Amino acid sequence: MRAVLSLALAAMTQAAVAQEPVRLYAAGSLRAALNEVAAAFTASTGVKVVAEYGPSGLLRDRIVKGEPAEVFASANMAHPESLAKAGKAAPVALFARNRLCALAAPASSVTSATLLDRMLDPAVKLGTSTPKADPSGDYAWELFEKAERVRPGAAKALSAKALQLTGGPSSPPPPKDRSIYGLLVSDGRADLFLTYCTNALQAKAEAPALQIVSVPEELAVGADYGLTVIAGARPEAERFAQFVLSEPGQAILVRHGFAAATKAKDSR
Repeated sequence: MRAVLSLALAAMTQAAVAQEPVRLYAAGSLRAALNEVAAAFTASTGVKVVAEYGPSGLLRDRIVKGEPAEVFASANMAHPESLAKAGKAAPVALFARNRLCALAAPASSVTSATLLDRMLDPAVKLGTSTPKADPSGDYAWELFEKAERVRPGAAKALSAKALQLTGGPSSPPPPKDRSIYGLLVSDGRADLFLTYCTNALQAKAEAPALQIVSVPEELAVGADYGLTVIAGARPEAERFAQFVLSEPGQAILVRHGFAAATKAKDSR
């Protein structure tokens, strides 16, 4: 009898674990896209996904400290690769690409050709995310280094004036009902904000008067997004990661403005 009860209890425990949602930690820029991917995965498999969104560097640090993530979707390759190298995660897969754009206030007179001049203008408030904590900030600083090659002294000037308004440990949490980048520009906290093009598209959809300015080729910065499954994760987590990489998952990412992982690498 005890053996039968033990087997029944074990079966119930396994069933309860299987019914637990997959725990996804993902870059904030992926919120809309991965929410849709998760919904499609749940519709296909019956397995739910619970997502925690935020700056990839801060999420990586939380995983290192032991938070129970199972899948990590980062806005760069370096953060998940650091987990893999430490034996805390599986090998990392490139699953999406993005790039930087400039989000500009409605009254701004700025084009792709004049973007560097406007960023360097002392009167223009230039917003970025926070380097090291958020890859978007790292990509902004990469753009500054490219500007140095075009105009000596530009990197120092841009680094000094950049307002790190999002993505840091002490940054205010983004609003749940609208884009933080659109809000910061609309409220006058920044005249220009360097952010992912997908974020800029979302901000403009909410506030059509905002402008999206393409970064000129000599300053263009691409963003490679990395996906990994955390060590010890359940098979359902691996299934979700594979779904993100599948044709249906990739199609959803493309609809949200990302480039599929199979496409040629963006300009760096």
